[in-house]
Amino acid sequence: MALSAPIFFDDVRYYIEQLILLLALILETVAFVHCLTQRGASFQALGTLPKGAWAAIIGVCGILTYGGRSALGIFGLIGIAAAMIYLLDVRPGLRDIADGKGFW
Repeated sequence: MALSAPIFFDDVRYYIEQLILLLALILETVAFVHCLTQRGASFQALGTLPKGAWAAIIGVCGILTYGGRSALGIFGLIGIAAAMIYLLDVRPGLRDIADGKGFW
C-alpha cells in the first residue's frame, strides 16, 4: 500500500505539468498571432517596444518552451510573463488606438 503513493504522485505531477505546458503554449500562441496581426505604427503610438521586438520575444520563448517541453523552466516562465504582459498591457492599448478611444 505504501508503494502506490509515489507512483500516483508521479502520474498526477506529469499530467499537471503537461496541462500547464499546453496552457502556456496556447497563451503564447494567442499573444504571438495577435502581435503579428497588428500594425507596426500602433506600437510606436502606444510608446512600447516595436512590433518586431514583441514578436521576437514571444516567438522565441514560445519555441523554447515547446522545445524544452517544460513551461516551468526559465524560458517557459519568461514566455508566460511576456505573453501575459503583452495581452494584459499592450493589447488593450492597441485596441484603444484602433477604436480611437486613446488619451491622444
